[in-house]
Amino acid sequence: MSNSIKNLEWRYAVKKFDSERILPHEKIELLKQAFNLTATSYGLQPIRMVVLKGKELQERLVSHSYGQQQVAQASHILVICIESVINADFIENYFERIKRIRNTPDEILEPYLESLLNNFSQKDTSEIRQWCINQAYLALGNLLTVCAMEKIDSCPMEGFDPKGYDELLGLPEKGLNSILVLPVGYRAKDDMFSGFKKVRKKMEDSIIEMF
Repeated sequence: MSNSIKNLEWRYAVKKFDSERILPHEKIELLKQAFNLTATSYGLQPIRMVVLKGKELQERLVSHSYGQQQVAQASHILVICIESVINADFIENYFERIKRIRNTPDEILEPYLESLLNNFSQKDTSEIRQWCINQAYLALGNLLTVCAMEKIDSCPMEGFDPKGYDELLGLPEKGLNSILVLPVGYRAKDDMFSGFKKVRKKMEDSIIEMF
């Protein structure tokens, strides 16, 4: 079995973190880089990540997390957010980055830019929001894998009150809405879930091969 599979087997959704153990700075920097390198549709990156650390703030978030204590126990909390507004300016800023980083000529970029502007102009707000949410889940999957490879414990959470998080963290003022929460840190020695076998379909029931 490869190390990658062994590490994915090691990973589970932690139910109890060791609140005394804190992830080193370099591990958090690695997770920040991994988030920023996540593949997103069109490369537009309509997502941002808030990194939280501080037991007082983490305790206040528990009431907006349906009482899940992992939020208070974890070393850090990663909150994956989407941009509230995706408009022509947002898309054009992306193309400015392309020109700055790759020196791509306007004559090559302009047809693609016009195509994207036209595409998004035909979407309503709910369609664009759902598209952004899809990108947040791509980032979550990437972070979970990186956590497993780096032996960082984590617990992905959809079960929280986004409005409560948004208000407490002042996210609307930053043009953001919280979508997913990922406490990270180290599992507690007495978390009984760490020893449970994974419950998954058999490979033949999960994979369809066509050759």
